[in-house]
Amino acid sequence: MVHAEGQQHTAHAKGQQQHPISVYLWIWGLLFVLSVFSYLVDYFHFQGYLRWSLIVIFMFLKAGLIVAVFMHMIWERLALVYAIVLPPLLLLVLLGIGALEGDYTFITRGIFFGPRS
Repeated sequence: MVHAEGQQHTAHAKGQQQHPISVYLWIWGLLFVLSVFSYLVDYFHFQGYLRWSLIVIFMFLKAGLIVAVFMHMIWERLALVYAIVLPPLLLLVLLGIGALEGDYTFITRGIFFGPRS
């Protein structure tokens, strides 16, 4: 029975995998670099869609790194990752479709009802 308990203890130790501190330091460094790039967007006075696109891209990259590494999603089962990642992606797609439909409605009203006074 001592042997069985020893096996259970080693199985538990295998489940608690320790990640090297260098992984976290690299991610912190990468987050710092992405934050610098985000601030450089304002420093170089980018305007319009380019500015907002870069800000959103850097924001998603930083959020993805934080979720993947610091919340340990990169080491989780694929089903759990899909359960957490797919619903927000679906919401983004539906929001995009709604925005396109809203633009179409606004343009159509302008065509058929004339310009606003």
